[in-house]
Amino acid sequence: MRIKIVALCSSLLTLILLASAMADEIPVAVAANFTAPMQMIAANFERATGRRAVLSFGATGTLYAQIKNGAPFEILLAADSATPAKLEQEGLAVPGTRATYAIGKLMLWSAKPDLVDNHGQILKTGNFKHLALAAPQLAPYGAAAMETLTKLELLTALQDKLVQGENIAQTHQFVSTGNAELGFVALSQVYENGKLRSGSGWIVPAGLHTPIRQDAVLLAKGKDHPSAQALLQFLHNNQSRKIIESFGYELE
Repeated sequence: MRIKIVALCSSLLTLILLASAMADEIPVAVAANFTAPMQMIAANFERATGRRAVLSFGATGTLYAQIKNGAPFEILLAADSATPAKLEQEGLAVPGTRATYAIGKLMLWSAKPDLVDNHGQILKTGNFKHLALAAPQLAPYGAAAMETLTKLELLTALQDKLVQGENIAQTHQFVSTGNAELGFVALSQVYENGKLRSGSGWIVPAGLHTPIRQDAVLLAKGKDHPSAQALLQFLHNNQSRKIIESFGYELE
């Protein structure tokens, strides 16, 4: 009998420890353009606090749909400001917790070193077969790309060359593998510590599209989870801000 009691107590202790460990995990939905910086920030957060951010990446529109359908995310880092505001209006995010964590930049990029010049003139020549961009209905960077082509009066001329990725990560993959000669990606995907990591690119002037203001928000499922609130605060500390800037984002 004593052995059974000890075994039962041991099992209960294991369950308590597992529950405790899970309580320190924060499910976070992250816009695909912010993959690399958020991985670094999450690692720093875990080292500093012992709490683990479980990151899921995707197009902002896709993440929104998952949240609407009951996904257990406690924080959303969107690629726009409209989606967090909409979730707040729908009662799926905590009022007063929205804040801009980064202002993104759009880049016309090619994996080929000399294909894209500093003014993006290749768009006007049309000397390429495929131009990749993220699905504009799901990804704010894709919407910004469409705005850019419209402002440049090139959308009609280039329509047959456009190939869409489900999100900005897939779009970058199309270009990096050469399946598309060039494409509109997030600057953060190809830039780090003040320089382009590879290929050639043109940073699209901000006046050619709506500003890409990226907001974070505490979701309703994280309302009573102190670790989720702590991660949101950590996102805005000096260490995190330096990481964000190193990938080419602007800060407020």
